[in-house]
Order: sequence, then C-alpha cells, then structure tokens
Amino acid sequence: MKAYLGIDVGSVSVNIVVLDETGKVITGLYLRTQGRPIEVIQEGLKQIAGYLPPGLEIAGVGTTGSGRYLAGVMAGADVIKNEITAHAVAASMIIPNVQTVIEIGGQDSKIIILRDGIVTDFAMNTVCAAGTGSFLDQQASRLNIPIDQFGKLALKSENPVRIAGRCTVFAESDMIHKQQMGHKIPDIIKGLCEALVRNYLNNVGKGKEILPPVVFQGGVAANVGIRAAFEEALGIPVQVPEHFGIMGAIGAAQLAREEVAITGHTRFKGFQITGLPYRTSNFDCNGCPNVCEIVEIYEDDKVIGRWGSRCNKWDIVEENS
Repeated sequence: MKAYLGIDVGSVSVNIVVLDETGKVITGLYLRTQGRPIEVIQEGLKQIAGYLPPGLEIAGVGTTGSGRYLAGVMAGADVIKNEITAHAVAASMIIPNVQTVIEIGGQDSKIIILRDGIVTDFAMNTVCAAGTGSFLDQQASRLNIPIDQFGKLALKSENPVRIAGRCTVFAESDMIHKQQMGHKIPDIIKGLCEALVRNYLNNVGKGKEILPPVVFQGGVAANVGIRAAFEEALGIPVQVPEHFGIMGAIGAAQLAREEVAITGHTRFKGFQITGLPYRTSNFDCNGCPNVCEIVEIYEDDKVIGRWGSRCNKWDIVEENS
C-alpha cells in the first residue's frame, strides 16, 4: 500500500498528514512550532511513523508553508510549493467546484479565488495579526476562556457590541472598555468576531469577487463564532472541511502524489531522519549589491540545503539530486 506525506511548516504550527492513493487522510498531526521547527518536524515525523500500519510505503513527499524549504531538504521532498497552491489544491479535493478559499492561521490570513479549478487571484495579510489565531488565543487567555469555547460563547450573544477591529491594540483596548461598561462577555466576543471578519474582508478580501462555494480553513476555522460572522457578512454559506487545520499539508501531499506519478520515483529519505543531527547557520553574500542573507542547513556536518539568494550562486540542488 502506497501513501503520500505532506508537511506544512508555519510560524505557529507544524502540520503533517499522510494520504492514501485515493486522497483519503490516513493520519494527521498538528504540533506547535514553539520556535524550534527542526526539532518539531523530527518529533512530528517520529509520531507519524508510529501511527502508520505495517507495510505502508511512503511513495512521495511534499512540503509547504513558510518553512517549506527547511522541511523539504530535511525530508527529501519531491515537491516544494507555496501555501497558496497547497491550500487551493486541498480545497479543490474536498469541494471540486470551490470558488473562494478563506484561510486564517496562527499569524497570517489569506484569500484564494478559483475559477474552473484554477487560481485566478489571491491576497495575503502578513503584516497585522488582527483576526489571526494568535490574537484570538491571546484574548481568550485574557478573558480566562478556553479557546475551544470562545466561538460557542459568541453564538449565545443577543446584543453584540461594536468592537474596533482594524488593529489588535485598538481591538483589545476596546474590548476592555466594553467590559468596564458592563457589557456581557458573549456580546463582547460576538462583537470581536464581527470586527475581525470586517477587518479581513476590508483588507485581505478587498476588491475580490467572493462567490460560493466558500471554504474556510486554517486553525481559526475551528471558531464557530468567526464562521457565523463570515456567513452573516457574506450572506452565503461557509463550509469548513473535516481536516480544516491541516489543509496545507493535505495539499502538499496531493501535489507530491501528482509529481511522483510523473517522475516514477521519490526522493524521500525515510523516517530515519528523525534521529539525525541538524543545525542551521547563515551568512551574508557580498557578491553583489543585494547582499542576500543565505541560510544553510547541515545534516551531520554536511550542507544539504541553502536558500535566501536572489540568484543561483549558492544553490546545491545538483549536488543532492
């Protein structure tokens, strides 16, 4: 039995998934990055290996996310793709005629517009954390409410208050002000959900034609209050996939399956990489006025990957192919 491995390394989490040959999820994993992506990738792969049935062959590997190059050289990826492509592919697997993908993760958010299965437009918000998972975690902690109950409380609101949501600082101070005025917690949370959705649509979704079917994925999709606020603002249903939190990894695994179908072989190094020593270093290239910062990753004492250059001067792809 063949299967395909997808690894999505973001700023907040490392998501790993294994798909069977039909695209069904065999197992998936969500781990906090905690500023240690190499160790967490290794720990995640070690856990995944323990979940797999005997005799299962990993026939392809794909990586995505902000740490896709790091994960790619560690695992021996067959394909390394950006998050836009991976999330679009994953959404299309679940809903083949999807036209809009809303993705909100730990520290960024994005919108992807598809027409006839092809990405025609997209936008990302990576500057401000308003509306992302880390901000919602922070507010839930400040209110002493478990994050998994945050959205459910919003649905109990009968009179939501208006919260300034254009900035995390203003949103938090406005929430505190509304608390001091005596507003109920569910009304404040519902107001925050509505503010964050307004912020998303006015910034990330500005100028985009949002058509159904709409798929909502990323960690924040677990928040039913945010989902309800999107449906109310858009006036159309918003669908949340079963594996909403690991869709980037699912897309990466599917892309690996397609790549291996063409090449006929995989570069996957095997799960033994979980026990190998890795380290990274960096240096500035002074070969031209760009002065690129080059990042290197070592496996044992051998450089297995470099990235950060605007040219191919430091590429070592040929050495590893």
